[in-house]
Amino acid sequence: MARKAKDLTALEVSRLTCQGHHAVGGVAGLYLYVTGSGARSWVLRIMIGDRRRHMGLGSFPEVTLAQARSKALEAKGWLDQGVDPIERRTALMTSLKAQQVRPMTFEQAANAYIATRESEWKNLKHRSQWSSTLKTYAYPHIGNTAVHDVSTEQVLSILKPIWTTKAETASRLRGRIEAVLDWTIVGGQRSGDNPARWRGHLDALLPRPSKAREIQLHGGHPVTNMPEFMCNLRRRPGTAARALEFCILTAVPSDWVLMARWSEIDLRAGVWTVPAERGALDEPYRIPLSSSAISVLKSEVLHIPPDTRLVFAKDKESSLSEAILVDVLKRLSLELYPDDFRRTFRDWAVNKARYPQKLVDISLASAAKRNEKSLKPDDVELGHRREMMNEWDQFIMQKASKIAFPFALRAF
Repeated sequence: MARKAKDLTALEVSRLTCQGHHAVGGVAGLYLYVTGSGARSWVLRIMIGDRRRHMGLGSFPEVTLAQARSKALEAKGWLDQGVDPIERRTALMTSLKAQQVRPMTFEQAANAYIATRESEWKNLKHRSQWSSTLKTYAYPHIGNTAVHDVSTEQVLSILKPIWTTKAETASRLRGRIEAVLDWTIVGGQRSGDNPARWRGHLDALLPRPSKAREIQLHGGHPVTNMPEFMCNLRRRPGTAARALEFCILTAVPSDWVLMARWSEIDLRAGVWTVPAERGALDEPYRIPLSSSAISVLKSEVLHIPPDTRLVFAKDKESSLSEAILVDVLKRLSLELYPDDFRRTFRDWAVNKARYPQKLVDISLASAAKRNEKSLKPDDVELGHRREMMNEWDQFIMQKASKIAFPFALRAF
């Protein structure tokens, strides 16, 4: 019969310095192993089947005598149940490591892809547009989605709301999503087909870009219905409703509004200055703000968290998506997109109010025309545009301006 080892005390264990295995008692097979260099660690000798195994229990003194005995008893308990405690520990460690290695999200992949390509993009505008387009349209839908989980349905949910209203932007956005996902496929973070691929995939589900641009020329909301519509919109609570109201009052592209920052707004002067890189412009673009537009901004100031940089923020750091604005319109029983109201504004300005076409084009910041030298806005044009936007404000807000902003402004 094997002799039972003496139960050593913690002090006695601390004095074990000779090289070799020293039985410490308390649990059969528990030893303190001392190396030639003086390093000490705990070892539990166990029999698994007909094999003797040594199971490490940690270094001494990091693992105390009491802790070592507790670990040894636990291991022996698993052994009594027919479970190999060494294999069990290995499996647990493998599982823990797998949980710690989080899959790459689409936003992380996009940032990494952009970083690898920035040196090739010598045009500052192009680099900025890449990030801005994805942040405005893609991230609200798939920014936090693991790249291997991005689906065709998700890509379509991003593209459909703007495919016909912002055909050029949508086409570029699709290409950028495809490029990012291609990069992850090559890098091994994703396998299988690219859900943003056009040829042989999305071309069966969406009209070709050239056809979408033709569709884009039609639509809009009847001018005569605008005063009543703005009343209904004003009654809706939420930041999304206020963002849509601001879009209509300024008649600029909705993606500019969704990315607007407080640092760009001068409430005292009544001017919003859009950075050149956001609007694909040669220089910053100044937008005159009517009294109702300023009122919308002031209503948001009262309800935003401290240090929020975005004017119409989903939370402290995230912008709203266009899909949320579309949802507001659906709740008002309208199958329209935010930028459809830019055509309504054009119809009113040209056909009703009789403003010069050039002035209207400058105010609309048309993507196709805003870099033409003849349409470069100056201080004189800013004054004329302010007069036009004030008249637009008075027309569409003639009833709504008397309605107080709803209380629940942070609802979406």
